[in-house]
Formats: sequence, structure tokens, C-alpha cells
Amino acid sequence: MRYRVLSPWLLAAALAGVLSTLSACSSLPQPPQRPQVYDLGPVSANTTSTTPTTVSARPLAPLVLAEIWTSGQREGSSAMLYRLAYANAQQLHPYAQARWSQPPAQLLQQALSQQLGQQRPVLTGVAGMQLATQAAQPPDVLHIELEEFSQVFDSPDSSHALLRLRASLLRPGKSGDQLLGQQPITITAPAASANAVGGAQALAQATQQAGAQLQAWLQQIQH
Repeated sequence: MRYRVLSPWLLAAALAGVLSTLSACSSLPQPPQRPQVYDLGPVSANTTSTTPTTVSARPLAPLVLAEIWTSGQREGSSAMLYRLAYANAQQLHPYAQARWSQPPAQLLQQALSQQLGQQRPVLTGVAGMQLATQAAQPPDVLHIELEEFSQVFDSPDSSHALLRLRASLLRPGKSGDQLLGQQPITITAPAASANAVGGAQALAQATQQAGAQLQAWLQQIQH
């Protein structure tokens, strides 16, 4: 059997065709990368305040945790936000490839409900408010405004979580609601890494610290 020997010109043409095909394949549009989804993780058992003077020996009264609302962020948004304090601290940026599993206000409500519920019955949301109004002696109602829930970069390789909220405790009565007190809470927690993973972990830690401070404050003003 005789084999036909290709001329250098034909070999060059064949090679050019193969390279052109490979180049066309590599230029095809790639499927978009799915963003990583984060939540606040499980609440640690028996997460309470570290200040022993705030712990009450008597059973704690039931509490209604009203729906948490957010100021300064689009309602229903699940974006993970960060600030570049070393460049422009007044501007919030969303991560392109990371987001929360739910809007931060909903994640915070779930976490605080579980944490506060370790020491007392906690009713949440609209259903909790409706059940509370039907009680002979309605429980106190905790309102929380979430003002900041972000990761702050002090430098390109260093960041921390910033959680800022304002709590108001109301006591329902026949003549109207009585304001028992208001408490601003600001928590910062260092991030182990300067990325979305470190920010999510730090914000989870900040949320648990905020819950401990809320528990201590509630025990101080409720009587």
C-alpha cells in the first residue's frame, strides 16, 4: 500500500484549519458563574451575655419580636454589601459572586429569635403579634431597626464586620403602647479573610454578640 505524502503547503493548510476550529470553540460563551450563597449558620447553644449582673434568677416573660425592618438598603435585597474605608467609606458595594440566602433582616430575625428563645418564649412576625393581642396580658414587643449589616475593608487585605441596629421595647396597654426603652447596638467583629467568606463569618459572630447584648438589656429594663 502506498501512502500519499502531503506537501508542506497542504500540511500548513491543515494545521491552520485545526487551529481555527480550536480557537472558535474557545470563544464560545461560557455559562455564568453562580454566586456563592451564605447564611448566618447555626446559633450556638446557651449564647448569653457574659455580664453576670444582668442575669435574672426568675423566669423571663414571653416576648414578641416584631418584623425587623431595614433602613438604607433596598427592601428584599439579599446582596452582600461591603465598604472600602480606605478609599470611600460612604459608598456601599455589592459582591458580584456572593449573596445572602435571604434578606439580612430576615436572617437577623431568625437568628435573634433562636438566641433569645433559649431563655424565654419568643413569638415572631405578624402571627406573633396576632397571638399576643389575644392574650389577657399581652407580652412586651421588641422592635428592631437594622441600620448597617456590612463588611468594612480597612485595607485591601484587612476587614471587619459592622452590625448596627436600634432596639425599642414597647409594652401594650389599654390606653396605648408604653415605651419602656430604646437601645442602639453597634458590633464590630474582625474577619479572618478579606473576602465574602470572611465577611459572612464575621457578620454571624457579630449577630450572636448583638443577641447577647439585647438579652442583657431586656433583663435590665423589664419588670
